[in-house]
Amino acid sequence: MPIKAVVWDVDDTLFDYTTADREGMRAHLVAEGLLAGYGSAEEALVRWRQITDRQWARFSAGEVDFVTQRRDRIREFLGRPELTEAEADAWFQRYVTHYEAVWSLFPDVVPVLDALAGSHRHAVLSNSSLTVQDRKLRVLGVHDRFETILCAAELGVSKPEPAAFLAACDALALPPAEVAYVGDHPEIDGRGAAEAGLLSVWIDRGGVYATVEPPEGPRRIASLSELPALLGADTRFGAPSTFG
Repeated sequence: MPIKAVVWDVDDTLFDYTTADREGMRAHLVAEGLLAGYGSAEEALVRWRQITDRQWARFSAGEVDFVTQRRDRIREFLGRPELTEAEADAWFQRYVTHYEAVWSLFPDVVPVLDALAGSHRHAVLSNSSLTVQDRKLRVLGVHDRFETILCAAELGVSKPEPAAFLAACDALALPPAEVAYVGDHPEIDGRGAAEAGLLSVWIDRGGVYATVEPPEGPRRIASLSELPALLGADTRFGAPSTFG
């Protein structure tokens, strides 16, 4: 069955989140006078991501809402449980200023969106909030490339749950077999999309998941430039990626 639409992850798939997060956090910690307390920006970022993962798990389990998990990760990161909601929000907004200053798309994004513009429909499914991702895609200049933008905070379900991927298919009025999903996380995106019945494409840019053994199901590519060929002719049993 031919693939008619591509649903995209955003962070570290379209948007270079890792670089922006690292450089934004470095600038923020310097501005806040906090860098010395973490040894280095890299160590601080490792801690920030570990805390983010823990707090996101609480959100995914339905224990807290999206904004609460964000406030709680700031309190944990700073070691200041007494921070008020207003203080946590203000700290985060100061970080966002530095983070947004270094936003950028990966260089292979616009060429592949151009290449697929006439042949495939496009949508976004992200484990974030619509407020965050809608604005990000507008600032990056690609918002109008997507028919719909779906995010976990509003859906009430997050990847890798099949319901998240199926919600994207429903929004496109297409069966999963006619939809491809492209994401950077081998399990959350790769296995999740495959188990939901979509053509799953794992974009492995050699980042933090480069040493992960690829799960069964997703096709693995090293660059989005490989995607048009993967979606051509026989999308499920065509030529394999040149990577992995």
